Amino acid sequence: MSVAAGGGGGSSCLGAAAAASCSSAGSPYAAAGGGSGGVAGRLPARVLEHVFSYLEMSDLMQCSLVCWHWYNILADENSEVWRSLSTRTLSDEALRSDILCNLPTYKGKLKAFQYALSSHDCSRNVYVKKNGFTLHRNPIAQSTDGARGKIGFLEGRHAWEIWWEGPLGTVAVIGIATKRAMMQCQGYVALLGSDDQSWGWNLVDNNLLHNGEVNGNFPQCNNAPKYQVGATCIGERIRVILDMDDKTLAFERGFEFLGIAFRGLPKACLFPAVSAVYGNTEVTMVYLGKPLDG
Repeated sequence: MSVAAGGGGGSSCLGAAAAASCSSAGSPYAAAGGGSGGVAGRLPARVLEHVFSYLEMSDLMQCSLVCWHWYNILADENSEVWRSLSTRTLSDEALRSDILCNLPTYKGKLKAFQYALSSHDCSRNVYVKKNGFTLHRNPIAQSTDGARGKIGFLEGRHAWEIWWEGPLGTVAVIGIATKRAMMQCQGYVALLGSDDQSWGWNLVDNNLLHNGEVNGNFPQCNNAPKYQVGATCIGERIRVILDMDDKTLAFERGFEFLGIAFRGLPKACLFPAVSAVYGNTEVTMVYLGKPLDG
C-alpha cells in the first residue's frame, strides 16, 4: 500500500504562527457563490492575474470566493499568480533544493511553508533555518528539544514527510502532539510520547510511545530492524499519515506502508511534532496535503 500526496483535506486549527481558531485545510471554494460577481466577474483574466500576482495567500483565498470567474483563474496552481507569490514567500534555498521536490505545484509549495515546523512553537534550544522547513538543534547538554508544526488538524486526512539529517542520537521521535504537550525537558528522554498529550515513534529503538509508556514495537513484522533510520540512512524520508476521521496515525517509508501505529486518537487539535537530543542534528518537515491511497 502506497500513499502519495494530493491537495489538502479536512479542517485545520492554526498554530502560533497563524491563529488559534480553526480554518479549512481543503478547498475553500465550496463557499463560492454561483453568480457572476457583477463587474468583478467580467474583468479580463489577464488583468485579474496581474492584480492577483501582488496579493498574499490569505487575500487570494478570499478572492477565490468572490465568483466562479475568479475561482477558475486561481484554480491553476502553477499559474503566474502562484509562481509570483512563491518567489516572494519562499527562500531561494527552498526553491532550489530538493526539499519541495515532491510538490509539483507552486500553490502546494506555499501550503507546505504554511504548515512547516514553527519557529515560535518549539524549544528554546532549536531554531528553524532560513529555508523555512528545517529545524536545527543546538548542541545543548542534558536537554531534549522538540517543535510543533504551525498548523494542527481537527478533521480530515493529512500527510507530511520527515527528513532526519545527521545521527539520531539516543532518542529521536516523530509523531503528533496537542498544543499542551511539552517541547523541552531536562535529560535525554523520549519527549514526544512522554505524556497523554503526544504520540511518537522512536526511530532509535522502534518503540511506540504515549502517556510515558511503550505501546509496542513498530513496525510489527519479523524484519523490523531494516526500517530503522540509523546513521546509514541519513536523509531518508519517513511519511506520516494522520487520519482524523478514523482517529489513526500511520507511517510509510520509501513508499512502503508500514501500518497503523496508533488508533483511538482523541478529538483534539493535533500537530505534527518531532523531538531530538543529538547536537546539531537537523530535521526537515514538508506538508504534502491529503494522502492518496493506491
